Amino acid sequence: MNNEKNIIDNLSDLESFLLKVESGSLGLKGVAGVGMATNNNDGSRFVAVFDDQQKLLLARTITEDVFQMGHDLVRNGVTRKHL
Repeated sequence: MNNEKNIIDNLSDLESFLLKVESGSLGLKGVAGVGMATNNNDGSRFVAVFDDQQKLLLARTITEDVFQMGHDLVRNGVTRKHL
């Protein structure tokens, strides 16, 4: 989870990640929820995708700013803007 290329460091990338999870384009099976959490070992923040048994399917490291500012995106989902 500490691969720096995979760190989500802005809200736009978080939104893009959530849209990929919602659309199924990441190929994950049985997605039931998404949440943000803190790693107990090192205090790093991450966004996690869970199945209905609360088993971790995928996690991506996020910056502290994204953790603080992205709660509504994760909690309420992405609202697409009409053009």
